[in-house]
Amino acid sequence: MTHVENTLMSTRPTDVDEIKDGAPLVRTIGLKRVYQVGSEQVYALRGIDLTIRPGQFVAFKGRSGSGKTTLLNMIGGLDQPTEGEVYLFGQNINRLSEAERTRLRRDRLGFVFQSFALIPTYSAFENIELPLRIAGVGARERRTRVMRCLTIVGLQRWANHRPFEMSGGQQQRLSIARALAHHPDLIIADEPTGELDSETGRNILLLFQRLVQHEGITVLLSSHDPTVNEFASDVYELSDGQIVNHVTRS
Repeated sequence: MTHVENTLMSTRPTDVDEIKDGAPLVRTIGLKRVYQVGSEQVYALRGIDLTIRPGQFVAFKGRSGSGKTTLLNMIGGLDQPTEGEVYLFGQNINRLSEAERTRLRRDRLGFVFQSFALIPTYSAFENIELPLRIAGVGARERRTRVMRCLTIVGLQRWANHRPFEMSGGQQQRLSIARALAHHPDLIIADEPTGELDSETGRNILLLFQRLVQHEGITVLLSSHDPTVNEFASDVYELSDGQIVNHVTRS
């Protein structure tokens, strides 16, 4: 493990009650999501029951349209279920106000989107810094965290570059760095290695694994990358909105 990774993890808060208690971090009960497409109903999720405890590294695999991204969006409070419940950190997030869900996402979750979701007019540094500004982190600490995260993903020399000056792989690494900036309890990543070369993708998966093992961060991700099986503690296979297989790595 690099000095940078050690420093990142040693500064992360550890007074998380759910991690101490070992209670479920994520729990879904009878989760269904139905979309109306014209006169037809499309079932994206069909009754998902799931329990995830702190410190797990969970991968969701399956073909496009199997429900992976929809499930991650439900857990992260980015979409509402048609039926069922989502509990996050012991709270039923569907009963929270939009402001409360926004605060929960900002303070305790880190997201990596398949589409990068970067602000095109901001530099790499500013994209990572923005959520820290919103959270009220001081200027010196912001700079330390941002440069640390840029170094972890290998973009320290690109701090002043804007996304349109970067390759797709570099933009994806930048979005991962942003997700790590505020030391989240839970990282939700949709195809985080999809735009990276195999070696860089493997290093990112290894970083996620180290964050899980050494700091108790929980990682949920969707992936088509077969190497994720080497790193994830649990792999769920989805098909037609249902969990059809679950493998736990010993």
